[in-house]
Amino acid sequence: MDGHRFTCFVTGTRRGQLADLELCHRRRARCEDRIWCAKDTGLRNLPLHGATANQIWLKLVALAAELTAWAQMLALEGSASAWEPKRLRLWVFSAAGRMGRGGRRLRLRLSNRCPWAGLIITAMTRL
Repeated sequence: MDGHRFTCFVTGTRRGQLADLELCHRRRARCEDRIWCAKDTGLRNLPLHGATANQIWLKLVALAAELTAWAQMLALEGSASAWEPKRLRLWVFSAAGRMGRGGRRLRLRLSNRCPWAGLIITAMTRL
């Protein structure tokens, strides 16, 4: 194909410029991607018995998905900014560390063996 990438999409819209239709399509794809990430964050199941309790659960899932999206956008860089929630939980959020005080400062101490320590330190510095 000579290095060209061809894409197409089908729409029932009868009017509009091609650029506007493509923008609408890409926004929809981002929205569906966020829904998929929310399902990985806890939206897939409703673990509680009452409707009110499940409503609170859904709000917590939405909050966690929003915080994850903002953290990816503001703190992470490179390929890490596009990681799925499962990978973030495994490599970044569950990294072992200790909190320590010294010189009137609170410090996070990560293990030298942690392969993602540099990424975590960079992310915390950027935040």
